[in-house]
Amino acid sequence: MQTEKIKPFVLPVVIGILICLAAGLLGSLVTMPAVDSAWFINLHKPVFQPPNWLFAPVWTILYILMGVAAGMVFVTDRKSMTGKTALVLFAVQLVLNIIWSFLFFGAHALLFAAVDIAALWVVLIATIVYFFKINRAAAWMLIPYILWVTFATVLTFTLFFMN
Repeated sequence: MQTEKIKPFVLPVVIGILICLAAGLLGSLVTMPAVDSAWFINLHKPVFQPPNWLFAPVWTILYILMGVAAGMVFVTDRKSMTGKTALVLFAVQLVLNIIWSFLFFGAHALLFAAVDIAALWVVLIATIVYFFKINRAAAWMLIPYILWVTFATVLTFTLFFMN
């Protein structure tokens, strides 16, 4: 009986995870080489800057949680206006997430990266609100993500002002 309730979620959740991990991989194409670059090494960084090795495992966990959440919302309600809006918001925040890496690490455009991550934060809040209307467990899975994006927003703005 329980297996029948889980089956419809498996494929959409796996696809959601793969999409989110692909987004992370895309961002890492520009991030990984830049982390060891003279530009990044020479940035003035705040005392609360985490070590570089921490980012990859944190983002991997977050992308998996995001994919699970998106898959759950897709299965629960992809046909109503609320469901469609939730999934569009999710897609928009994922694109903003990718763009941040290209602005920050690729273009070294700290101001534009700060504006992008602020927009990401707003769209992510809206995504969580819509996910909550559809599937509360999915919304809760995005809480670690919004906490990390909040920290990353503060960090990005601090790096902009320090440099």
